[in-house]
Amino acid sequence: MLITGICSWSQDSLAVAKSSTMSINEKEILVDNSIIKPLKFNPEYKKSYQSSDFIYDVKIAEKGIWDRFLNWLSFWFKKIFGLPDMDVSGKYVNLTLKTIAILIIVYVIYSIVKLILNKEGQWIFGKSTAQKILKYDDIELNLKHIDFENLIKDTLKSGEKRLAIRYYYLWLLKKMSEKNVIDWNPEKTNSDYLYEIKNESIRNDFGYVSYLYNYIWYGEFDLDEITFEKAKKTFEKTLQSIS
Repeated sequence: MLITGICSWSQDSLAVAKSSTMSINEKEILVDNSIIKPLKFNPEYKKSYQSSDFIYDVKIAEKGIWDRFLNWLSFWFKKIFGLPDMDVSGKYVNLTLKTIAILIIVYVIYSIVKLILNKEGQWIFGKSTAQKILKYDDIELNLKHIDFENLIKDTLKSGEKRLAIRYYYLWLLKKMSEKNVIDWNPEKTNSDYLYEIKNESIRNDFGYVSYLYNYIWYGEFDLDEITFEKAKKTFEKTLQSIS
């Protein structure tokens, strides 16, 4: 009976403890009674993921004609000069192309400056200047058909004394050619004509007026009235001696 009582007491104690434990656990359970709403997706949601931050596929850019040309040059530089790799060869190619570009720019600048300084570039300074240069050349090429006396008068009316001295010089060449003192040619120099003159007096006069002409025409300085009058008289005297 003792054993039976003990077993009975033990079962009752376990039942009470189990019942007590179950009641505590039920009180601690929190029940979510909120209503679950279905999620709605924006049909245009893909537009929000089109920036570069969401692109994970790396695309290799195709090489253009210039890039292929550079690679071709690098290959031949490497092969011809025995360079260690394509990177070093590419650096030499870039340096070579930059050097060529600089040389081209320098040449273009040089050509422009040369055009400005020469007759071909006179158009830059205006139409009237170009017309004068053309007029000078036409007069020299058609020396035998020019009325220098009236031409010099018109030139002096406009105050161009240096130009008048040039016309005096061309007039003298025309006179000497007409008198067979010289064989006129626009390609000849003063020295060429000087050696052709056989008359010593005329040769000395021509040598002096040639000096005056070079000094005044190519000197590019302001010609004062006194110097002009002296040169004018010398040219007129020489012209009279030829006649």
